[in-house]
Amino acid sequence: MKLAIDADTCIGSGQCALAAPGVFTQDDDGFGAVLPGREDGAGDPLVREAVRACPVQAITAEEG
Repeated sequence: MKLAIDADTCIGSGQCALAAPGVFTQDDDGFGAVLPGREDGAGDPLVREAVRACPVQAITAEEG
């Protein structure tokens, strides 16, 4: 899995960081970010929930 957050779409709701704090965080400006080294989802079962929880669908999770 490859995770990415579209910075132009993200509104900083923080739902990703709340749903999967081991993979997502918020940057200094309050926008969502994938933690360094966690771009593959780190096997966290809550990643898919974090993707669904994003109110503006700014997170992409590509299989492969």
